[in-house]
Amino acid sequence: MPSAVALIPARAGSQRVPGKNIRPLAGHPLIAYAIAGARESGLFDAIVVSTDSEEIAAVARHYGAEVPWLRPAAMGASTSPDIEWLRFTLERLSDERRDFDLFSILRPTSPFRRGTAIRQAWDQLLAVHDADSIRAVELCRQHPGKMWVLESECVRPPAGRRPGGRAHVTGTLMRPLLPQGDGVPLHSTQYAALPQVYVQNSSLEVAWTRVAMREGGDIAGERVVAFLSDPATGFSIDYPEDWETAERMLASGEATLPAVEQAPVGDGSCVASDFT
Repeated sequence: MPSAVALIPARAGSQRVPGKNIRPLAGHPLIAYAIAGARESGLFDAIVVSTDSEEIAAVARHYGAEVPWLRPAAMGASTSPDIEWLRFTLERLSDERRDFDLFSILRPTSPFRRGTAIRQAWDQLLAVHDADSIRAVELCRQHPGKMWVLESECVRPPAGRRPGGRAHVTGTLMRPLLPQGDGVPLHSTQYAALPQVYVQNSSLEVAWTRVAMREGGDIAGERVVAFLSDPATGFSIDYPEDWETAERMLASGEATLPAVEQAPVGDGSCVASDFT
């Protein structure tokens, strides 16, 4: 069985939902469910959290993850690509003679990702010869065939200016994002008649370490297997209103959380004082 490490990214600087990685949901911070789901899968030789925050590191350790070091601040910006902290982490682990065949990125923002889903993705990846990675996707609701790109602003002086009238009229031209082909344009076609398109979600990625560590490599590689996630697994908390949706999904039974073995953080067992 290939060796594997679960990598949980949890930077401190979330702008849309401040503090989301350690904000409590059903009694535990989000990051606790990422750690619990990784453990629930039974696949990983190590569970490592990558963070730039001592506060998040303390919470992660409370729930049983390793935080061997903090990532450099330059890798914690909202525009920092994942490949930077990923390589940094794998290289530091390798320096300690801890090399892994596979890695999985398990983001805390997907709290309903269970161990069974991780194992299913693992099995599907290993079943495809020469695959580089597997990535969670879902059917796209906003079809790219109906998307547009703004091109330029047009300004037309009025034919005759009346007292108090506008000096000019402006408008912006746009073009379809995708080539429209012959016949009825995609943007004027009913959704059901359009070709099915899938969009990635952030719930689950598993890849061979060789793909990310080779020169010019990236996280996914070229041969990417599709993992068709169910609505609960693919759900991600990215905006403030998503929190209410998550609570509603739990209350209705639409989704379940991985079981957390540890006592809730903040009961005196963790050094950090406030995780709300």
